[in-house]
Amino acid sequence: MIFIRDFPPHLQQQIDAVITFLSPYTKRAYFVGGCVRDLLLGCDVIDIDIEVYDIDPQTFDMLMCKFGALGVGKSFFVYKFQDIDLSLPRLEQKNGVGHSAFSVRISQDEKEASKRRDFAMNALMLNIFNGVALDFWGGESDIKKKCIKLIDEQAFREDSLRVLRAVQFAARFDFSIDAHTLLVMQSIDISDLSMTRIFWELEKFFKAKFLHVGLLYFYKLGMFERIFGLHVSPEAFEKIIQELTDVDFEEEFKEYYLLFIICGVLGVHVKSILQKLQAPKRYFNTFKYQPFIPNPSQQELYTIAIQMPIKQWLGNYKKPIKQEAKNLDIFDVKYTGGVSVHDVIVDGFEKEAIAKEYARRVLETIKPF
Repeated sequence: MIFIRDFPPHLQQQIDAVITFLSPYTKRAYFVGGCVRDLLLGCDVIDIDIEVYDIDPQTFDMLMCKFGALGVGKSFFVYKFQDIDLSLPRLEQKNGVGHSAFSVRISQDEKEASKRRDFAMNALMLNIFNGVALDFWGGESDIKKKCIKLIDEQAFREDSLRVLRAVQFAARFDFSIDAHTLLVMQSIDISDLSMTRIFWELEKFFKAKFLHVGLLYFYKLGMFERIFGLHVSPEAFEKIIQELTDVDFEEEFKEYYLLFIICGVLGVHVKSILQKLQAPKRYFNTFKYQPFIPNPSQQELYTIAIQMPIKQWLGNYKKPIKQEAKNLDIFDVKYTGGVSVHDVIVDGFEKEAIAKEYARRVLETIKPF
């Protein structure tokens, strides 16, 4: 059972404002997509999508302007009010190359409009006025079975980004992908996608809780080769999965661990992958000094800690490593070995030589361990 009042309080206030505003104009407006799915899953609801029926585009535009909602995709009849996206129900048909190459027309039939969505679990609809749910494609059953299943094969094939969406959903929710859906996904060419769109979807994957689940589908779909240009043998893939067993990621750096582990196991320089992905600058900055050492010795931990606290080293994802670093007092702070930069300067070292001499002296203090 889904309850409208299960939304977080700050979102409920916005929803109440929408309900009050729309009620004189229609009785058919629905929560759609991920927010309904997340309510059923008991997950935090971040964004809300509401689909509004029985209003023509011109009137809808006028009403949205009056309501103070900003048009963020007017060609797709989408407007934004705070954290809520309000849109007209639409049908989309591929008319060119690329993720956004679609022609759009309005539909006033809920089942027909819901058919354009990617997976049954994302096609649930919940009336904002009376809480009545519409489930034309078995979405609630799929959620209970933890299954990702496409709705319409032809429509699914028209948007190749849905292949990566399935992977990140599997990784986020620990869901399996339906066998037929996976077969269809394996046959879809993703070369029409820009690297920007690919990276946006991969970022959700990188931050997911069940990385090993998503990575299995990533491997089955040949995405290592198709996106990274990497050949991964079954043995190497098994090693990557092993590294993802019993991990303890630092939340602050969560999005970086998967790439760190993949590149470390495969012996690939992460910079080349980041360049392929056209990743944001913060990724390059984070990976500037990140040696991959699966089972570091005490001396290796000290050496890494000269550059950064072990908390900032992406190799800290195993609990024993964290505990060892904490015991050595280098988890939250760098290791100095009692060496002072001031003493190095006093001894006559200048410019770049200061850092080199400082590092040499600190390394000297590690030798006895």
